[in-house]
This record gives sequence, structure tokens and C-alpha cells, in this order.
Amino acid sequence: MIAALRTVEAVVFDTDGVITDSARLHAAAWKTAFDTCLRDHPPTDPELRRPFDARDDYLRYVDGKSRMDGASSFFASRGLQLPADTVHAVAASKEQLFTQRLRQGGIDAYPGTVRLLHVLRHEGLPLAAASASRHAGELLAGAGVLDLFDALVDGGESARLGLPGKPDPALFLEAARRLGMPASRAAVVEDALAGVEAGRRGGFGLVIGVDRTAGPDSGAALLRHGADLVVRDLADLLDDRADDEKE
Repeated sequence: MIAALRTVEAVVFDTDGVITDSARLHAAAWKTAFDTCLRDHPPTDPELRRPFDARDDYLRYVDGKSRMDGASSFFASRGLQLPADTVHAVAASKEQLFTQRLRQGGIDAYPGTVRLLHVLRHEGLPLAAASASRHAGELLAGAGVLDLFDALVDGGESARLGLPGKPDPALFLEAARRLGMPASRAAVVEDALAGVEAGRRGGFGLVIGVDRTAGPDSGAALLRHGADLVVRDLADLLDDRADDEKE
């Protein structure tokens, strides 16, 4: 592992976009739900009537948050104050669309993430997965990596415990607690702006941002929101020179 990872004794991973290639399904489901609502409730300002952007809007307003928080955040960005039942309906529509698409085919884990998980397990570090999604366990099991984690805190558990959503660090702190590790001795791995901000607010010893989009400002945005370092793929956290020296 690179030197930064050797400073921590446990690692908490977000799921969508970090472990599994499922963020694209979430974004696509949100786009359908949001665009339908925008047609029915167009913003007063014509410039705010543009369709939901499955990359920029998703990362800025939705990624890493609970469905209700994400929906409310996006509508606020378009100057819309919709009734609570309308926001609930949009969130429910997104959930139905995501579930339908999930059932159509499995979601894989990123190969680089799987490599890192196995190295961390070999090193004896306790690992947790934490997600605002209620589908996290299903996604991890389908990708064949659920058994690599010592703890899982998903959206269902978060709701049961009444944990506030990101950027509040409660979800990550609960995951660290279940590993028996204080946040200061653990790392958080996240791809969402709200997620890296949560890791920083929670006092985690290391906050790693994963920049899957590789946009012109995406990596810098992760750093601004609290990441200590940013990688394009989690395999970048492995020092392959060690393997070269063994050969």
C-alpha cells in the first residue's frame, strides 16, 4: 500500500461509485424522475428549465445523499419550492426506476477496488461499507465482495437509527464504531462531494476522494470539500513497485 494508507488502522468505504459501478444507474434513474417533474413544474427562470445533468447535477446535488435530501437539494438549485408530497413522489419514482434497472442486470465491482480490498484484508485492516442506499447489501453481494467487509451500514440501518445524511458524518462514524475504531485512526473512501466533506467533518485520519468522472474540476472539487488525496482508481493506492521488486 502507499504510505498514506499505512497511517490508518481501518477503512470505511462508500459503495456507489467507489466499490460498485452503480452510480451510473442512480444518475440515470434520477434524470428520468427529475426531467419528468421539471416538465410538470417548470422553474420561473427560463435558464433554470434545462434538463437534469446526469454528471454535474448528480455529483453536485444528489450523489451520496438520501433520496429526499438529494431531491430537495436539486429542486432548490432550480429555484423550486415544491410540496413535500411532490418531492416524495419524485424520490419514489427514482427508487422504482433504479430497482427496475438493477433487476435487468448485475452490477460489477471495480477491479481496482477489489484488488485494494484484498490487500487490506491481507494486511489485517478492519473494513466497513457505508451507504445512504438501501440497496448497498444487495449490490455488494451481487458483485461478490460483501464477505470482504466486517460491517455494513446501509440506508435501511441509517433510517432505523435516525442518522442524518451526508455531509453530516454520522453514517461514517457509525461504521467506524462498528469496527471498534475511532475516526482519527480510520480512513474514509468516497467519490461524492458530500461524502468527502462528511469524512472531514467526522475527524477521520485520512479522507480519500475517488474521481471517476475525471472532469475538468472534479478532482479539485473533491480536494476543496475535504479530501486529503484524490485518485482516479483505487488501484492507484497500491504501490506496484513492491511487486516489481519481487519479480
